[in-house]
Amino acid sequence: MPKELPEPETDVIAETDNYLAWRAEEPDGEITYHLELNNVTLHFFQEEWNEFLSLVKLLV
Repeated sequence: MPKELPEPETDVIAETDNYLAWRAEEPDGEITYHLELNNVTLHFFQEEWNEFLSLVKLLV
């Protein structure tokens, strides 16, 4: 019988009617971030997420 892998712990960061941003703490301790934009989902590691947030701050 195969061992079940632990599920990541997830938290919603922000949500609107059409968009969702959430983070996951993976079983190995890595934090990943996810943006769901209608039918597109973007996945980021911590360093990529930090750079993405810097980009968004330049836009607003």
